[in-house]
Amino acid sequence: MRDLRGRTVVAGVAESDLGVTGLGSLDLAAQAAARALADAGLTTRDVDGLFTAVAGRGMAPLDVGEYLGIRPRYTDGTMVGGSSFVSHLHHAALALDAGACDVALIVYGSALRSEFGKLPAGPPEVPNYEAAYQPRSPASGYALAAARHMHEYGTTREQLAEVAVAARQWAAMNPKAYKRDPITVDDVLGARMVSTPLGALDCCLVTDGGGAVVMVRAERAADLPKPPVYVLGAGEAHWHRTISAMPDLTVTAATESAARAYAMAGVKAADIDVVQLYDAFTINTVLFLEDLGFCAKGEGGAFVSGGRIAPGGSLPVNTNGGGLSYCHPGMYGIFTIIESVRQLRGESADRQVEGARLALAHGNGGQLSSQVTAVLGSAATL
Repeated sequence: MRDLRGRTVVAGVAESDLGVTGLGSLDLAAQAAARALADAGLTTRDVDGLFTAVAGRGMAPLDVGEYLGIRPRYTDGTMVGGSSFVSHLHHAALALDAGACDVALIVYGSALRSEFGKLPAGPPEVPNYEAAYQPRSPASGYALAAARHMHEYGTTREQLAEVAVAARQWAAMNPKAYKRDPITVDDVLGARMVSTPLGALDCCLVTDGGGAVVMVRAERAADLPKPPVYVLGAGEAHWHRTISAMPDLTVTAATESAARAYAMAGVKAADIDVVQLYDAFTINTVLFLEDLGFCAKGEGGAFVSGGRIAPGGSLPVNTNGGGLSYCHPGMYGIFTIIESVRQLRGESADRQVEGARLALAHGNGGQLSSQVTAVLGSAATL
């Protein structure tokens, strides 16, 4: 494993407009890219490494490069679902460290709500041996995992509901969040059922949105207009594509991706100050907190109860409101990086976690399939 600890930094981050924008996917990507580059004190003329994935665009790097007027000497179009951008963070660190590029732009845009308006009932890639059961994918796959966790460990719907309530409490402090009105556990339990045992408030938002991350080598940190955020460790893993091929519905490959990221960073879960998880569904947060080492397997339901991951709790999780309340344009992973960086810079205003030095950003792709973990740190962690 190549040791990347502290060798590259995140120099700029930004979102596009979020919610219902009326813009196209490439417009949103461009908007986010321009804002992130400005945050880094750079322009598209400086970018020579392009990392991007856009659902439905098989040659997304070509589309995005043309639209932005970038002619990169290093390109990565890795597409492993919503975890792609945390994977890009890892790949960009490798490329920068190897000298394959000098300024890496990771960028995403999706007009999911404006162009489609709702979560699709079943993607075309559902294999024929699952199609006969007419799954409402992706919700049905995550519902299977939730049901199995409930059966095996006694996890309750009320505990899952606490995840949604905590996310909304964080979102209430984020002016960019799409949903900010308060909800209760009873509201979550009483919401329309989507795929048993997951109701509408257990499921992520459907919004437009884009995000961008700019990275450079650490030697340029002194020239940056904003405090540098160091990439300390990263790890990737995947065990399956379809939910029916998942070896154990209660254990994800995050167990491996986290171990690799922690080993590179030289930290453990207990050292992390703030956690940003891919919460497409409430069960995700429970599973990932277990698999990333914040609690033992089967204890996730109890762990998220009592406000532990909400504002004022002992472990700040998804401090922007997450995919459940902040935004979810179909692929959420880049927003875990953006919020991690803002927390480590001290830029999160009312939701700022005091003294945050270490952040974990975790991406999930497919149906609990691709798992990518990154550990980011302030200069004080070097």
